Amino acid sequence: MKDVLPQDPDQGRIRQSFRRGLESYHRNASVQAQIAARLAQMLQDQGAPGQFRAVLEFGCGTGHLTGELLQRFETDSLLLNDLVPEAALLLKNLRHTPAQARFEAGPVEGLALPQDLDLVASASTVQWIAGLPALMARLAAHLKPGGWLALSGFGRSQFRELAALGSDAAAPAYLDAEEWPAVLPDGVEILAIEQQPVELEFETALALLKHLRQTGVNGQARQNWSRRCLQDFESAYRARFGRDGKLPLTYDPVLLIARKTW
Repeated sequence: MKDVLPQDPDQGRIRQSFRRGLESYHRNASVQAQIAARLAQMLQDQGAPGQFRAVLEFGCGTGHLTGELLQRFETDSLLLNDLVPEAALLLKNLRHTPAQARFEAGPVEGLALPQDLDLVASASTVQWIAGLPALMARLAAHLKPGGWLALSGFGRSQFRELAALGSDAAAPAYLDAEEWPAVLPDGVEILAIEQQPVELEFETALALLKHLRQTGVNGQARQNWSRRCLQDFESAYRARFGRDGKLPLTYDPVLLIARKTW
């Protein structure tokens, strides 16, 4: 998998980026909100039960997926996890909080996992995890037989415009739909998977960069923008990708529902 997952993310930089964008994320992350709603709907469409005894959601952020899941499913026990400790505020804002609900901060790779989980869910997070096959194997080991996985990440066309212009903001694990079977361990069967790019349009490069900052999705970016640098960036962007006076930005979501067969 070295060619698929080539680099380790700077978790401190990612944490800081998402912490900075946490307050603005929920109202600005429109694509991520759509992904969360679609992922929960896919889980329902694949015949998931109306009630889960024990659920883990990692990368919960501001609760887009949490809210969608709780609208559709009942759960007795909910463990929420996020790299950013401030995401714990989500629990205070949930309308339908399960009786046993708690939050644990930190990388999911080091999280103490409950046994016999019925559902592991995560939206728009797995692209940040370089050791994804190892994490998937660990999560599967803590799923009970017949347990469910509901995951979304992003494919290799994610922010293709930025990549073409030399941006270093890419996450370490952009995977297309056809690459996911090799990432999941034996005994986990994909029931449904879809990949459909979404384009946003911006009037200016400044508006585009503001969107990235407000959603925290440029967690690996290192560049400080001077006025001249911003002008050069916008000129290059318009010359290569500009369309009808707008600057397009491609999101490439990949959503999957899987189930443990052993």
